[in-house]
Amino acid sequence: MWKPPQRVKYEPNPGAWPSAAEASESLWFSPVDIGSLTLEHRTWVPAMVPWRSNEEGFVTDDVLDWYEGFARGRPGGLVIEATGIRDIPSGPLLRIGHDRFVPGLKELVDTVHRASDGHTKLFIQCIDFLAIRRRPDPIKFLERFLKITDDHREKLNAADWTEEDIRAHLVSLPDESLDAILTKRELEDLRIGYRERVTDTHLPHIADLPEVLPVLFADAAERARKVGIDGVELHYAHAYTMASFLSSKNTRSDGYGGALNGRARLPLEVFAAVRERVGRDYPVGCRFLSDECIDGGSSVEDALYFGMAFARAGMDFLSLSRGGKFDDAKQPSVGEAAYPYTGPSGYECMPAYISDDFGPFGRNIEPGGRIRRALREEGLEIPVVVTGGVHGFQLAEKMLRDGDADLVGAARQALADPEWFRKVHLGRGDEVRICTYSNYCEGLDQKHKLVTCKLWDRLDLDAPGVKFSVDGKRRKTAPRWQP
Repeated sequence: MWKPPQRVKYEPNPGAWPSAAEASESLWFSPVDIGSLTLEHRTWVPAMVPWRSNEEGFVTDDVLDWYEGFARGRPGGLVIEATGIRDIPSGPLLRIGHDRFVPGLKELVDTVHRASDGHTKLFIQCIDFLAIRRRPDPIKFLERFLKITDDHREKLNAADWTEEDIRAHLVSLPDESLDAILTKRELEDLRIGYRERVTDTHLPHIADLPEVLPVLFADAAERARKVGIDGVELHYAHAYTMASFLSSKNTRSDGYGGALNGRARLPLEVFAAVRERVGRDYPVGCRFLSDECIDGGSSVEDALYFGMAFARAGMDFLSLSRGGKFDDAKQPSVGEAAYPYTGPSGYECMPAYISDDFGPFGRNIEPGGRIRRALREEGLEIPVVVTGGVHGFQLAEKMLRDGDADLVGAARQALADPEWFRKVHLGRGDEVRICTYSNYCEGLDQKHKLVTCKLWDRLDLDAPGVKFSVDGKRRKTAPRWQP
């Protein structure tokens, strides 16, 4: 995984913990409205993918256990992991693309509401993603998968060669010679792995995305409301389909790319379809990027435009992230797929304790605050969720009092201690298990392994009822806290 060249080491610093009285009087533990819904607190657990579903995408007992742990911490809002809206195989990722997923999702809703004693509101993050393949074996790619073109023949001066002769010759060449023969995209397919882009409009299913996606997202949102999920978060962030439409690298010429209004067009049409399907009284918002953090990518200024557009369209909340793109991801090993959190932009999304002069904590506060204040200057009161390296009460409270956010979320800190919000609220912050930002969890996610935290996954292994990972070495959920 990429690390800043400065290699400055940081220790977590949550600051002083409040007493129960101080917490109760704080902004962080005060209510906030999201559309028609009132959250008891401005505490928020963003979506994290723990790889606890199955190959069919159903809610499993492991999924229920995972979210029950967070619910016991009683955050104001808890977001279910990125959940696929298409009815297609997608590994152990939750899905919502068919009615057969409804019973399991209903059980998940009941589990969260019961475990939180009704204090936590549950949202679901709905995602679409395009095809990505593993980095191929070079010989197999050149012998079988590369499409031989007239351009290859011309560069090789091989007009009369058979295709088999051309393939054999390419296999014999050193890597540096291939640079002059293969196109940039072909070299990427060879050295990174094939990946579809929203700009691949020569592919009919990519060209048709503006026709297909609004219906798929609306169907998913309707199912979410049907099962009792309290609200929907549309996934417009990171390396996936909707974020790619928003990106300044989206050069589609069909009205869905290019200028800012073209790039925002499909995300707005998706939201309009969702709103029409679920009604005005059902909370719908989105998660998008304050900055893509890549060369030639969308900037904070772009995010200001998108935030304004989403707010004026009637979204009920905006949740801000940053980075996490394929564009600068580390080259994967042969047989592995590219992972969008291995390059500099991925670091901006999930910075670690080895960092630069700024450090890993609060990197999204300044851009998040800029976006929120710009919205307020235009009279737009939409709540803004800001996350990123928050692991203490003092920083969260300062963000709210400074006007940088309306809700403050914590992902890795909540993973380290799923019940930390309740501990802080009860004045027992000194019992919080503090994230060290080692990104142990990220390493597991990259390999699509069951995500756990090194601070608890080997604790109390002999306790009654502990469930283990497949290898029997790690527990799946954190030890339960007794208030």
